[in-house]
Amino acid sequence: MGIVMIKCPKTGRAMSTGIQADRESFNTTPVFYSTTFCRFCQTEHDWFARDAWVADAPHAQLDQVG
Repeated sequence: MGIVMIKCPKTGRAMSTGIQADRESFNTTPVFYSTTFCRFCQTEHDWFARDAWVADAPHAQLDQVG
């Protein structure tokens, strides 16, 4: 199980969406659209599943710290 991650288009930093998923299931999920608040640039980012990836939970938590 891991955390679904996206990249902030303004800063280029990886950030957690707060969604937990396993990589196999996420990669076979139909296309969906979501928004996530970015703590790096203080704005909402719209994203599609194709723009996201699943990272191991410890790695995802490290990416959020900063």
